[in-house]
Amino acid sequence: MLGSLPTSLHFGGQDWEIRSDFRNILCIFEAYEDTDLDDKEKILVCLMRMYVHFDELPKHLVQDAYEAAVRFIGMNQHQKQSASPQVFDWIKDEQLIFPAVNAVAGQEVRALPYLHWWTFMGYLESVDSDSLFSYVVSLRRKKSQGKKLEKHEQEFIRQNRELMSMESHEKPLSAEEQMQRIFDEMVQGNK
Repeated sequence: MLGSLPTSLHFGGQDWEIRSDFRNILCIFEAYEDTDLDDKEKILVCLMRMYVHFDELPKHLVQDAYEAAVRFIGMNQHQKQSASPQVFDWIKDEQLIFPAVNAVAGQEVRALPYLHWWTFMGYLESVDSDSLFSYVVSLRRKKSQGKKLEKHEQEFIRQNRELMSMESHEKPLSAEEQMQRIFDEMVQGNK
C-alpha cells in the first residue's frame, strides 16, 4: 500500500517479520564496522537482528533473506556503485547526526520507543543545509573532490581537524558498502 512502512519482508513465498526500528539498523552497521567479526559473522548479525523469527528461517532461504535485508536497509532503492568518497560515518559522526535529525523531527528521536528506519532516513535526508552535520559533510565532499575552499571554510577545517577527519576508522568502506560487497561475493560464490 502506498505510504505504508514495511514491518515484514517477502521472500520464499511468505512474509517474514522484521525489526524495523532505526536503532536496530544502526546496530547492524556497527557490527559491519567491527574488525573482530569476519564477513560471515557480520551477515549472521544482520540476519539475526533483522528477522524476528530468524531461528525458523530455512537454510535455503538465507541468501534471499540477506538480499531482502539489504534492500530494506537501502529503502528498496537500487544501490549504484559509486566512486564518490564516503563523507560521513555513522559511528564517528553520531554526535552530529542526531542533533540534525532531532531538529527535523522536532523531538529527540532516541527517546522514542520506536521509529521506523525509513522514517529516520527521511529525517536524515531532510536535514537543513545550515546544520553543523550538513556543513561538515559539504566541506568533506568539497575537499574530497578537490574543489577550492573559501577562507572561512579553510579556517573551520583548521580549527576542527578531528571533527573533519574521516580517518578514525581502519575500514575505508561504509557499512552499506561493506554489506553490498559481501552480498556481491555471496552471489558470485553461488554461480
